[in-house]
Amino acid sequence: MDLQPYLSVILFILVGVAVGVLPQVIGFVFGPNRPDAQKNSPYECGFEAFEDARMKFDVRYYLVAILFILFDLEIAFLFPWAVALREIGAPGFWAMMIFLTILVVGFLYEWKKGALDWE
Repeated sequence: MDLQPYLSVILFILVGVAVGVLPQVIGFVFGPNRPDAQKNSPYECGFEAFEDARMKFDVRYYLVAILFILFDLEIAFLFPWAVALREIGAPGFWAMMIFLTILVVGFLYEWKKGALDWE
């Protein structure tokens, strides 16, 4: 069984794992460890975890999360488009330019309305 065709894939996986794991291990081994109550408290969404469950909180947290997901998913369309650009030709290129123009106009609208400001 010849593994030569898979060598680049295996190397890519090993380098990816090393880039992801090695900095964490170095930080854990050589980093300072000075825990206190503030650092050890759970933090998830901008308000204290152990308060009244019916308290009012800022909706902007969810707005920013939804906008991130929206733009992240839209940008994910660029990868298959870039891979297939030679096959789809000029019509595919201009369709993506229209898509990106709509994306940029939406982003500028949200920026102008202050949806991305965290006050």
